[in-house]
Amino acid sequence: MPITRLDGPEQVRARLAETGYLVDEGLAVTCYLALRLHRPLFCEGDAGVGKTALASALAEALDAPLIRLQCHEGIDASQALYDWDFPRQLLHLRAAEAVGVKDADRLESELYDRRFLVARPLLQALQRQPSVLLVDEIDRADDEFEAFLLELLSEYAVTIPELGTLRAEVPPVVVLTSNRTREVHDALKRRCLYHWFDHPGFARELAIVRRRLPDVSARLAEQVTALVQALRGADLVKPPGVAETIDWAEALDALGATEVDAELAVSTLGSVLKYREDMDRARGLDLAAVLAARGV
Repeated sequence: MPITRLDGPEQVRARLAETGYLVDEGLAVTCYLALRLHRPLFCEGDAGVGKTALASALAEALDAPLIRLQCHEGIDASQALYDWDFPRQLLHLRAAEAVGVKDADRLESELYDRRFLVARPLLQALQRQPSVLLVDEIDRADDEFEAFLLELLSEYAVTIPELGTLRAEVPPVVVLTSNRTREVHDALKRRCLYHWFDHPGFARELAIVRRRLPDVSARLAEQVTALVQALRGADLVKPPGVAETIDWAEALDALGATEVDAELAVSTLGSVLKYREDMDRARGLDLAAVLAARGV
């Protein structure tokens, strides 16, 4: 059964769980509404909390291609929407001249044929049904690109002067993510359904780790989850996300560990923390007490 025809949030939740992605009730409802109403889903929160992974899980659940647009400062329409294949156009022009074609109107129409059109992620998503479009880290783009994206998402169509208007027969499932390095304009947010991704509690994070790393020992998964939960409360420059929890557990498992003590935790902090200041602060914590307090 296609995910867009599911009866309610619980079925969406179950289908996402089959892909290994666990959602709470609030996110399940938001995803269901996004699918039913063909509204973009705006996911905001710290890095590593599962925003990008949600788009991958939706694509897997839909059995649809994931089309990703990675935003960056200075991104423009030619990088995101479409461009013309100038080398091929030039070769075509030279070939036409070689056989004596002199009709300028004919040459121009041939040069701007769809075979020379290079579809970038946004146009790919409009042309492929179904598809999941991930617009990753929209907060890194500038105001002009936000306005352009808002216009495209309002109609799920784009006008190419040489070809006319191209419109999606079935709107793609759109997931926008933001790490909140800057505020995204209200106009774009209003077009979307919004969900704030917070760090999960102990039980849910442990369930995610166990689902993603089924071969890791249960005790090690519990210990790593407890340590990461404690690190998040330590006023770090960059608190670790769920992705780092998984990385840490995977690294310890690769070392052959079935459990972790304070010494081993300190020696592998580079798997979970990425700033020197955070490493120094973590070394000053009583990690053995954290493990003892959790009873793991």
